[in-house]
Amino acid sequence: MTVVLRARHSSANRSTIGNPDAISTMTSGTQNILIVEDDQQTRDLIARYLRDQKFSVDTVANGKEMDRFLSRNRADLIVLDLMLPGEDGLSLCRRVRMESMTPIIILTAKGEDLDRILGLEMGADDYLPKPFNPRELLARINAVLRRHMSGLAAGSTATRLKFEGWTIDLRLRDLRNPEGAQVPLTSAEFDLLQAFCERAGRILARDNLLSMTRGRPGGSFGRSIDVLVSRLRRKLDRTEGTSMIRTVRTGGYVFTPVVEEA
Repeated sequence: MTVVLRARHSSANRSTIGNPDAISTMTSGTQNILIVEDDQQTRDLIARYLRDQKFSVDTVANGKEMDRFLSRNRADLIVLDLMLPGEDGLSLCRRVRMESMTPIIILTAKGEDLDRILGLEMGADDYLPKPFNPRELLARINAVLRRHMSGLAAGSTATRLKFEGWTIDLRLRDLRNPEGAQVPLTSAEFDLLQAFCERAGRILARDNLLSMTRGRPGGSFGRSIDVLVSRLRRKLDRTEGTSMIRTVRTGGYVFTPVVEEA
């Protein structure tokens, strides 16, 4: 089954999200997915499929409805279409990321590398070009949620590492700068930093980093690692002209600080 892109829909089957009473309540213990998609047929198809997979699902058609929903409800993950009426998906992604670390998977109809790269730069955790098989979306959702939740499991002792005054808690998925302030990271950014810290001083090829952070081989996804590295550098590097992450020509990247147990 493949999602039909931008199919027309009838007014008889209009979305009920505009009615506050129609917003579904998240089932206790169930992960809630918010779908932000203006095409009703696509929106309903995704929602129906994910509900069959035992997710709690809510749907909205644009940024205003998304804001209204998030002001009253929690989303464990947002599936966000880039091509929306009014405020576009890139702008919405940037705004959500400024306020929370809620995982975001962007959908793009254009299939252009630039759209995917811009989405990752805005803080998205993954992307999926249209048309797509709902099973692939499900796999992406499960992978992103696993990465996001992996540090929340209970444990008696936190695994903490330190480098150049920074502290990273691998269990709580928490990064602190030398002043002790928390530095927000997306799930993908944290996975990348963890991969670097656990292999500091070693040359890590892009394909290896992709496998460690996204679970997919290279190919057309190779540029996404470069985007993640760029985002991580901006958050870690405090002196212009120097970087903790060194680029190795034709090789990949090296995390240069000495990493020790905290």
